[in-house]
Amino acid sequence: MALDAKTLDRLAEHLETCELEARDTPKITDEHPSMDWDDAYAIQNRILARKTARGARPIGYKAGLTSHAKMKQMGVETPVFGFLADYFSVPEGGTVRTSELIHPKVEPEIAFVLKRALKGPGCHIGDVLAATDFVLPGIEVIDSRYRDFKFDLKSVVADNTSASRFVVGGRPRPPHEVDLRTVGIVLEKNGEPVAMGAGAAVLGHPAAAIAMLANHLGKSGQELPAGSLILSGGVTEAVAVAAGDNVCLRVQGMGSVSLRFT
Repeated sequence: MALDAKTLDRLAEHLETCELEARDTPKITDEHPSMDWDDAYAIQNRILARKTARGARPIGYKAGLTSHAKMKQMGVETPVFGFLADYFSVPEGGTVRTSELIHPKVEPEIAFVLKRALKGPGCHIGDVLAATDFVLPGIEVIDSRYRDFKFDLKSVVADNTSASRFVVGGRPRPPHEVDLRTVGIVLEKNGEPVAMGAGAAVLGHPAAAIAMLANHLGKSGQELPAGSLILSGGVTEAVAVAAGDNVCLRVQGMGSVSLRFT
């Protein structure tokens, strides 16, 4: 690690405060260009610790930048991982207040819920499918704390991969009932299609993102617990939203899920 504990604590407090107060900041590597990957995840872990100390509950995980479209949009080549806190969750058909966010965008996702724990190294797609209870449609609302959505990959890892809100719903299906590679999705904004794709856009198979996450956590002796909810990553590019927008995701064979912005 390149940064000392005091600096990591300060950066975690800064980034979380930006999230909670909905204000932006230049990317933190501007001030700390030597920051490495261990530093980035250490900052993210400190943000999680700050939230749990105040009573927030971690309920799952997310993979980010897992589609080729999203990687191209953000100019990066490597997936990243973050956590989901309970207050990020929005009820099906519920409302997201844009006053609590900086510059929100939505991504269509396929969510996994595990019936048993997964632990790397060596986790693969078959392990993920065997450990999955069901899959279902999800919409993630990303909201980078970095000014003008300009960041490098280490900065976004530290910022918990832009996590802010999400909704899941539709018709949960056992993974053996769905071909997750070919399943089609349509994201609509205000009744008009704005993005379309198929599951294979996420690393060739959405379960590959879950396997990569399990292997990532396994490096530090952690596992994906049974019952975990995991967002496997955006199937398409992110779509900007604003107050007054209504967003609906339709997934072939899995129904739809929606939310609105006020």
